[in-house]
Amino acid sequence: MSAPVTDRAGQARAAVAREAWAEAYTLLHARDRHPDEALTADDLSALSDAAWWSGHVEESVTARLRAHAAHVAAGDHRGAGTDAWWLHYEYAGLGRPAVAAGWLHRARHHLDGLPPCPEQTFLAWTDAEEATARGDTAAALAAAERMTRLAERSGDPDLLALSRQATCAVLLAQGRRTEGLGLLDEAMCAAEAGELSSFATGWLYCLALTQCMEAADLGRAAEWTRTAMEWCATTGTGENPFRGVCRAHRVEVLDLLGEWPTAEEEAARACREVPVDCLEAAAAAYCVAGDVQRRQGRLDEATRSYAHAHELGRLPQPGLALLRLAQGRAAAAEAGLRLALACQDGRQDPLARARLLAARTEVALAVGAVREAADAAAELDVLAGEVPLLRAFADTAAGAVALASGPEEALPVLRRALDGWLRLRVPYEAAQVRMLIAAADRAAGDEEAARLELAFARDGFGRLGAGPDARRAAALLSAASRRRLPGGLTAREAEVLRLVAQGATNKGVARTLVISEHTVARHLNNVFAKLGVSSRAAATAYASAHGLV
Repeated sequence: MSAPVTDRAGQARAAVAREAWAEAYTLLHARDRHPDEALTADDLSALSDAAWWSGHVEESVTARLRAHAAHVAAGDHRGAGTDAWWLHYEYAGLGRPAVAAGWLHRARHHLDGLPPCPEQTFLAWTDAEEATARGDTAAALAAAERMTRLAERSGDPDLLALSRQATCAVLLAQGRRTEGLGLLDEAMCAAEAGELSSFATGWLYCLALTQCMEAADLGRAAEWTRTAMEWCATTGTGENPFRGVCRAHRVEVLDLLGEWPTAEEEAARACREVPVDCLEAAAAAYCVAGDVQRRQGRLDEATRSYAHAHELGRLPQPGLALLRLAQGRAAAAEAGLRLALACQDGRQDPLARARLLAARTEVALAVGAVREAADAAAELDVLAGEVPLLRAFADTAAGAVALASGPEEALPVLRRALDGWLRLRVPYEAAQVRMLIAAADRAAGDEEAARLELAFARDGFGRLGAGPDARRAAALLSAASRRRLPGGLTAREAEVLRLVAQGATNKGVARTLVISEHTVARHLNNVFAKLGVSSRAAATAYASAHGLV
C-alpha cells in the first residue's frame, strides 16, 4: 500500500529541510502528479528549488510561476514578491531580459509598500547592482547599506553573508579594494564554516570567484575554487550548479594554475550551456580552450575554438594573435591586438587588458618593434599597481623589453617576475620567464645558469603538455651543452678573452661589448684565475691553443 498523503507530504518537506534536493524533487514531483495531492504555494516554491538543483531548469521556472500564482491567490505578498524576484533572476539567466524586467517590476509591486521585511533584501541587492552598472556608486553603496540593515534586522545568516558580498562589489567598483575584499573574506568564512544554506553557499562561491577574477586576485580565486569543488563533492551535488560567468571564471583559474585537462573539460561544459546562459560566458570558455590547445601545439583545434568564440561575439584575443605569431603571421597578430586594445576598457576588466598588453609586448619584440613593445610594457606597468597577478605580467613584459638592450638591466626585473609567478603558482608563465632569464644569463656570459634555467623550463613545459615550448627549451639546452668552453670559461669571459687576444685594450673591449671597463677588468681577472695565467700574453697563447681566436 502507498504511504498516506500526510506521510508523503512530510517526507518531501523533510527532504527539503535537509536540502536533499534530488530526493525532494522526486517526492514533490510524484506528489504533484498525484490527483489527490495538491501542493501548497510553499511546496511549489520548494519544488522549483529542487528542480533547479537537480538540473531541471524549465521545470523550475514552471513551478515558480505556479508558486507565484498560489501566493497571490492567498494574498501573501511577501511570498509572491520572493517568487517574482526569483523569476526575474531565472529569466535573466535564460537570456530573456525583457521578461526578467517584468518580473522585477512585479516583485517591487508586491514588496515595496510593505513594512521592512527580509524579502526586501533582494530588491536592495538588485538596486545596488543596477546602480553600480550605471556608474552611480553613491546610490549603489546606499542600496548595499539598506540590504545590510534589512539582513541584520532579519537575523538570517544567509542574507547577512549575501549583503556583505553585495557591499564588497560596490566597494571594488569604487576602487576600495582592501575594504571590499575584507568583507568578502568575512562572508566566505560563514560559507566555509557551514553556517549557510546550500543556496547561499553555492551562490557565494560563485560570486566570490567572479569578483576575485574581476579584481585580478588569483590567490583568492584559486582558494575559493578549490574550496567550492570540495564543497560540491561533500554535498553530493557533483558540481557547482551555478553556471555562466561563474563557470567561465573557474575555467580561467584552472588554466592559470596549469590544470589544463580539467580546464578544457570545464570549458566544454560551459559551451554546452549556451542555450541557458549568457553567450559571453561560453565565448570566454572557448577562448580558454583555444589557449590550452594552442600551447599544446593543437593548432587546428585552437583555430576552431577561437572561431567559435568569435561567432558568439567575443574577440578571441590575445590567444588568436599568439596563434598567428606561432604560424609566422606577425602582421595579422599585430593587427588583431591593435583592434582588441582599442575595443577594451582596462577599468572594467584589468586582467583582460593586462593579457592584451603582455601579448602586444611579445609580438612587438618578435618583429623588432622595440619602441612599441616598450610603450605596451609601460602602460601595463601603470595598470598593474601592486596587484600580484598584474604585477607579474608587468614585470615579465618589462624584463623582455630590457633584454633587448642588455642583460644587466633585464635580469633583476625578470627575477622579480619569476618570483611573482612562482608565488602565484602559475607554471606556464613561470617557465616562459625562465626562458627569458636563460637568454639574459647567456648574454651575460653565465652559461651554467642559462643551462639550469633551460632545464627547469623544459621540465615545466613537459609537465603541462606544452609540447612546442618543451621542444624549444630542449633544443636550446642541447645547443648550450655543445657550447661548453675550455677552462670553465663563461661565454662572456670567452668573448673578453677573444678581444684581448686580438689586441684590444680594456677600453676597447668595453666599447665593443657595451659594458664598463670595471666589468672588463673583473672578467679578465676571472679568466686569469681560471686559466692559471698571470699575463695578457699567456692568456692570448691559451686562446690560440684552444681555438678561441
